[in-house]
Amino acid sequence: MTIPIEDIKKLREETGAGMMRAKEALESSGGDYDGAIKWLREKGEATAAKKADREARAGLIESYTHSGRIGVLVEVNCETDFVARTEDFKVFAKDIAMHVAAANPEYLDASAVPDDVIEREKAIYRNEVEGKPAEIIEKIVSGKLAKYYEQFCLVNQPFVKDPDLTVAKLTSNLVAKLGENIVIRRFVRLELGVN
Repeated sequence: MTIPIEDIKKLREETGAGMMRAKEALESSGGDYDGAIKWLREKGEATAAKKADREARAGLIESYTHSGRIGVLVEVNCETDFVARTEDFKVFAKDIAMHVAAANPEYLDASAVPDDVIEREKAIYRNEVEGKPAEIIEKIVSGKLAKYYEQFCLVNQPFVKDPDLTVAKLTSNLVAKLGENIVIRRFVRLELGVN
């Protein structure tokens, strides 16, 4: 099947996929444009997991201020300066800084939550369901802890611009699109008058 070069260019511009990858996607979908996008997303999700182990030391520090009352700095890393200069990467970093300003996470991810905080939360949850069978209690505690992470850990939070996506999922979508490992390394949020 011969794929028109215009279709390949259009798919490449819309998805950020390479020329050969866009052609392969259109061929695999029988020339169906929407099918090609779906194919690229599916393939990208699989490669995103493989890229997670690659070292990300390039990137940028992005800032965001809201009404002069809230200020955020966020460090987002990727593997190369080339990707760090792309518009998609810059927009992502800005979106993460804006998300931190709006959602006010306390921790980057679950591994950053101190053990004493986790134990305190577990004790509270166990007291709430006292009297139930032990296996039920542990399932409830586990579920409530997951909700805690969703509320207080940046990567587990629903993304403020699209609550159907978590910040982690938004990141893996960008990894799939740009073809490099991307890591939100750290963030700082300052709010006027709040310690």
